[in-house]
Amino acid sequence: MFGLSWGEIGLIMAVALIAIGPKDLPVAIRTVTGLIKKARGMAAEFQGHVDDMMREANLSDVKGEIDKLRRFDFRGAAENALDPDGTMRATVREVNDGVAAMPYRPPAQVEEALPDAPAVIPPDAARKPPVPAFIPPGTRRWGF
Repeated sequence: MFGLSWGEIGLIMAVALIAIGPKDLPVAIRTVTGLIKKARGMAAEFQGHVDDMMREANLSDVKGEIDKLRRFDFRGAAENALDPDGTMRATVREVNDGVAAMPYRPPAQVEEALPDAPAVIPPDAARKPPVPAFIPPGTRRWGF
C-alpha cells in the first residue's frame, strides 16, 4: 500500500518497541488498526455516496431520454421523411375529393350493369365427379 518492504516494517517495529515499550505496544497496535478501519470505512462510505450520485445522474439522464421518446411525434417524422414537400398529400386529397364528388348509385343500378350470369349449374357440370383438393399418397405412380 505504501511501498514498504519487510526490512522497513521491521525497523519501524523495532523503533516502536523501544519508543513505546513492550507493555504499551499491543494497545498502540490496536489503536493504529482501529484508525485504519475507520479510515477504510469512511473511504467506503464516500465511495458509496459517489456511486449513488452517479446512479441518480444516470437515472435522470435515462428518464430524460424516455420522456423525449414519449414526446416524439412519429407520424410527423414519417410524413416529413416520406413527403417533405407535400406533393403526395395533395395528390391523395385530389383523388379523395374526386371520389367524394362521384354520384351515388344504388345497388339496383349496379346489379343491372352486371352481365347475366347463369342461375343454375349446367347439367354436364353436375355429372363430373368432384376433384380432390390434393392427390392422396400412393395413387400416382412415378415412371422412372
